[in-house]
Amino acid sequence: MGDGTAPQPPRAGTAARPMRADARRNYDRLLAVARDAFAERGIEASLEDVARRAEVGIGTLYRHFPTRDALLEALLRERFDALTAKGRALLDRPCDRAVLLDWTRSFMEMLGTYRGLTAALTATLADETSELHASCAAMRGTGTALLVRAQESGLVRTDVDASEFMTLVNGVTWGNEQSFAGSPERLDKLLGIVLDGLAPR
Repeated sequence: MGDGTAPQPPRAGTAARPMRADARRNYDRLLAVARDAFAERGIEASLEDVARRAEVGIGTLYRHFPTRDALLEALLRERFDALTAKGRALLDRPCDRAVLLDWTRSFMEMLGTYRGLTAALTATLADETSELHASCAAMRGTGTALLVRAQESGLVRTDVDASEFMTLVNGVTWGNEQSFAGSPERLDKLLGIVLDGLAPR
């Protein structure tokens, strides 16, 4: 076990600093254990249990991940980056309903990664200090660009801003998680209803 003095790996877009081998092992083990714990019990899984299962002290966990959001950000960073890249690629395609549907469906699938994640990401919309808020800013930026382009093309009503759109999507995902056990078929149906409701009158 390391003594926790090594720097934590940076967020995407920041300069990397080398990490000692023992600290790197602790970091990777904590992420692997947290991934399993969150998959089993949702994002409110006990961090003390994560540290115990990773065979490190709780202080070591907090030195690597000062908050639960910091741990979630590290687990979800690749998914955020993938959604950002997908959004940018979709912006190069001709604008139609299928483009916005494609990105939004992928976003909703990401929200379903861990039970409780939908509520956590909704809360970050209003909390600019959250690690999750900073990490998913680029992802939300591509979603906003897709929404604006759909509005300019007459596919979506113009009185809905990006925050309201994300709130609708988050709400549908949460409702599907709570009422239909995350059914993909039900999620597709609900998303279609939302997009129909957003069509210009």
